[in-house]
Amino acid sequence: MADVLPYKPRTGEIPTDPGVYRFRDAEGRVLYVGKAKNLRQRLSNYFAPLRTLHERTRRMVTTAASVEWTVVATDVDSLQLEYMWIKEFDPPFNVRYKDDKSYPFMAITLADEAPRVIVTRNRKIPGARYFGPYPKVWAVHDTIDLMIKAFPIRTCSDASYRRAMQTGRPCFPGQIGKCGGPCSMTVTIEEHRAMVDDFIAFMAGGDERFTRDLTKRMQAASAAMDYEAAAKYRDKLASIEAVLGKSALVLPADEDADLFGVAEDELSAAVHHFVIRGGRVRGVRSLAIDKELDIARGELIDQVLQRVYGDSTDIPRRVLVPVLPEDAAELELWLRDRRGRRVEIAVAQRGQRAELMRTATLNAQQALLRHKTRRTSDYVARTQALTDLQEALGMSEAPLRIECFDISHLGGTNVVASMVVFEDGLPRKDQYRSFNIAETTDDTDSMYQVLTRRLARVDSAPEPEDEGDSEVMEAGKRKPRFAYKPQLLIVDGGQPQVQAAARALRDSGRTDIALCGIAKRLEEIWLPGDDFPVILPRTSEALYLVQRLRDEAHRFAITHQRRRRRRDINSVLSEIPGLGESRIKALLRHFGSVTALRSATVDQISEVSGIGPTLASSIRTHLVGEQATPTG
Repeated sequence: MADVLPYKPRTGEIPTDPGVYRFRDAEGRVLYVGKAKNLRQRLSNYFAPLRTLHERTRRMVTTAASVEWTVVATDVDSLQLEYMWIKEFDPPFNVRYKDDKSYPFMAITLADEAPRVIVTRNRKIPGARYFGPYPKVWAVHDTIDLMIKAFPIRTCSDASYRRAMQTGRPCFPGQIGKCGGPCSMTVTIEEHRAMVDDFIAFMAGGDERFTRDLTKRMQAASAAMDYEAAAKYRDKLASIEAVLGKSALVLPADEDADLFGVAEDELSAAVHHFVIRGGRVRGVRSLAIDKELDIARGELIDQVLQRVYGDSTDIPRRVLVPVLPEDAAELELWLRDRRGRRVEIAVAQRGQRAELMRTATLNAQQALLRHKTRRTSDYVARTQALTDLQEALGMSEAPLRIECFDISHLGGTNVVASMVVFEDGLPRKDQYRSFNIAETTDDTDSMYQVLTRRLARVDSAPEPEDEGDSEVMEAGKRKPRFAYKPQLLIVDGGQPQVQAAARALRDSGRTDIALCGIAKRLEEIWLPGDDFPVILPRTSEALYLVQRLRDEAHRFAITHQRRRRRRDINSVLSEIPGLGESRIKALLRHFGSVTALRSATVDQISEVSGIGPTLASSIRTHLVGEQATPTG
């Protein structure tokens, strides 16, 4: 038996967010559903060497043929989603929710004279209306506590209610403000029943009319200067809003909808599809799309809906999307004909639907990242990319080692450059390097300087680092200087940057290294001396590889610049007497940068907590003097 499972995902593909994961067999049947606060950490336990796994776990992972996951916003959401999917799929390897333990519900005893709200595991109370189940007892108690503030209905026991009605003395929960039934002696049975109806209506649909009504009442009370009443409405409003935002994975009980989250870049897109039936997420689908044309988000959604519903008979009443396609009305008619009833296409703009859309979009972003990573890591795709790049650039051999350079600066100051290395189409992060540029006139001059310094190291023996370069390795370890010759240099930019790089190659006597640049606006590939760019097909593996190199170089340059800027800011401020670490943090948090701090007046600096007028004057004097001091 192989010790490594063939479907094991790469560690970098698995997010560190909370979520729910599912193991499936070769026929697609869900074998196991689990939740995790950190998906990467939890799933890594299943992909440890098989000999170290428990027998039951080893049997499950070897029976499975794939693993997938869904990211959620909170741990509570992962509990709810895990429960729903265990009930939905009945996975054979799951033990949670399958033992003799029952799970708590919120129940309203409508058969009583004065209905009360309780937490119960008994699903057979006559006439009761149930909400739930909840993953934990504290979750249902928390919801009831919030709801009682907005809809103060009865919570006391039947014995306390009877005793209070017989004696005319409020029940004990009523005396401490925890019971709003007739036994509290504040409302009649009819008034209480009306509050119970509102309680149920809200829980059944999260009806936002209550929010609007309370907002109007609060504003009216405030206008009448009845501030005590306005404060009560405000507190009720806060409780309602807290309940409305409590779960991103539960919609009104009568909600049947499909919700689509979308993430995209220039060449690819990922769609995460939540299937919602009866207000619960009953299914999840993800699909990756390679875009042949640069299409708008609305057109992309149009094509997705046609693909999803083209052969489907399960069309819901409502379709929720991030943006409306231009022909939304026509799509609604098309879907109505297929469904036989009206279908609405709408944007999830607020409330629980917007929260669920954010969750779907987050999952789409993760799916897009996995798609891109797998595509880049695929051997056939990498080979095709290198071959296509060789042909497009007219190279005599495939570029097995590619180095990409990017310049980053902050308003012309704090200029740095990055160099990232790909070998055989894969990143070599241990050979990334960043450069500090002390003086420069513009980006082309910066590019010339960096490439001249880099090319001076080609074919040279390893030597100690000088003070001109700043080696910043992602692995955190210092490496020798680069003596490896790249087959291809890529610069981030168009014709001006390419010409500067070509000049550096000529001055360094290197005629055996190919060169190109990528201009971001139209994703054009520029070659030195050419008047027109090379246009690679948008679905080309070669273009995809060059884009990944450019994006990685840009990310690495920004990372180094920010790290250096933090060092520079702290070093400037730490020279001022009276400024310690906590005050430096307070100043930077208030002003955002040393540049903004330099332009601030003494009075403005004094507004920062812990900074008095004398210290503010000292800061101002030091920074103005430091700025005026000539350098060089």
